[in-house]
Amino acid sequence: PQQPDPQQPDPQQPDPQQPDPQQPRRSLPVRIAHGIYSAVGWCFGILSLISGLAVISVIPVVNLLGLGYLLRVSGAIARTGRLRDGFIGVRRAGRLGGIVLGVWLVLWPARFIAMLRDSAVIVDPQRVGGWSVGMWIVTALTCLHIIWALLRGGKLRHFIWPAPIRFFRWLATPEKFSIARDAVWETVTGLRLPKLFWLGTRGFAGTVLWLLIPVGLMILASKIAHNAGILVSLLGAILLMGVLLFLPFLQVRFAAEDRFGAFIELIAVSRLAGRAPFKFWFALSLTLVLAVPLFLLKIELTPAEITWLPALFFVVFGLPARMMTGWAMGRAEKREPSSNFLLRWFCRFAALGLALPVLFSYVVILFFSQFISWNGTLSLLEQHAFLVPSPF
Repeated sequence: PQQPDPQQPDPQQPDPQQPDPQQPRRSLPVRIAHGIYSAVGWCFGILSLISGLAVISVIPVVNLLGLGYLLRVSGAIARTGRLRDGFIGVRRAGRLGGIVLGVWLVLWPARFIAMLRDSAVIVDPQRVGGWSVGMWIVTALTCLHIIWALLRGGKLRHFIWPAPIRFFRWLATPEKFSIARDAVWETVTGLRLPKLFWLGTRGFAGTVLWLLIPVGLMILASKIAHNAGILVSLLGAILLMGVLLFLPFLQVRFAAEDRFGAFIELIAVSRLAGRAPFKFWFALSLTLVLAVPLFLLKIELTPAEITWLPALFFVVFGLPARMMTGWAMGRAEKREPSSNFLLRWFCRFAALGLALPVLFSYVVILFFSQFISWNGTLSLLEQHAFLVPSPF
């Protein structure tokens, strides 16, 4: 018999690129409702992601996770040149945010019973026993409900409806604990926390090495004589302007290639800047301009209970800057240098001329920020535009 040609599709096999005629197509209202539901979930994921980054950015050492995430975002965009690739973990953040919101809502009955019990203690301490028993029963049921909602997937609807029949069926399954263990392990490993922490730690170290000398000179200037202090401070400001011209893009190159040696590849970054000089200027300007208003949040020490609240602004202002910096690097990687020598160097010098006023203004504002900041001169080390997105 004649052998079938492997290059020709089998007429008896369905084409995977064609829609299945047996599968009913969803109606237009259903598709619209599904699109709205997906968009709302995505927006909730963005809010949860920003809130989570703000919370961890005020915890010492743990805040390196936040820096690692921002570097990973910029590196992912730089590798592809697409801004949409920078929204990493939005759906997962929405799931975690839904868990936090669901737990908060479910705890309200137990908190209400506890409030009534405390009031009963004040009114009649002899008749508190019933309220105490009721509080413990409600608390135990609430904890069981939370655990069951997490085992079902941790979606918000799982916290609203406990599904008791499904719970008893789950108790009868022999591998219920292994399934729960695997689900927890998959969720924890999906966050990739060790990798983010290692990326943030190395990014922090490489950035500090670049900022140490110029910022150190500016701090040293306040400790020595007046005339010499002015010269030392001026030298530090000039060096800082030169560092800031390359530092955001060196961070992106490090994150994109995951090599610590990328922090010293000035020539490679300069070549990329020559391919897209105005995109580099726009990314640098956005990074510095968005960092300036945040100096006002450092005037007074924030109470520890609400430190995460000003950190929200640091994340909201810092995330777009990281994304645009990665986008500029990604576009430059995919763009060929211009063959016109005069046009190429004219664009480079024009972009540099536009960047110098922005750099000068940022360094001047940074210098005077030490006189209004809570930490004084040491606030010069708090480079929130390049380090941890936190007020302190």
